[in-house]
Amino acid sequence: QVILKATNVDGIYTADPKRDPTASFIPELTYQEAIVKNYAVMDANAFGLCKSNQLPIVVFNINQPGSITRVLRGERVGTLVR
Repeated sequence: QVILKATNVDGIYTADPKRDPTASFIPELTYQEAIVKNYAVMDANAFGLCKSNQLPIVVFNINQPGSITRVLRGERVGTLVR
């Protein structure tokens, strides 16, 4: 089981990649890192609920053709939060 979080960027970045060209892509992080660093993908309560229920989150770009299919196949797409 996994939570799919579709966005308009390739995953989680250190800053908004549309505003900051120096933003770095983060391929994987923990729930705690996401909460502490206040990444604006989901609110802290949502991250906390996923952590409590041990549900990984895949944050990916919905605008990439085939992205949902790739995620469902288990391919590495976007950022994995666990």
